Amino acid sequence: MTRINALLLLAVVATAIYLVRVQYESRRLFSELDKAHSQARHLAMDVERLEVEKRAQASPGRVERLAREKLDMRQPNPAITTYMSYPAEQPGSTAKTDTP
Repeated sequence: MTRINALLLLAVVATAIYLVRVQYESRRLFSELDKAHSQARHLAMDVERLEVEKRAQASPGRVERLAREKLDMRQPNPAITTYMSYPAEQPGSTAKTDTP
């Protein structure tokens, strides 16, 4: 009977140690999960902020202002527009190609 009691006591102690270990691991994993959720929320906010910045950088007004200021571009008007025309080909003629 003493052996059975000792064996049962050993089983209870082993089960208790295992239970404490499982609870500790569960708390640790929950803490890591909470950190991961927090990091995911932070990353989602960063993505949203970057999308807003991207839209602001690509706004037509800003692009036009930068083109005017940095690239010295301006709106086209007939006074500064050069029109090019190709020579008219006569019907039935073949196009000449320059070959070296």
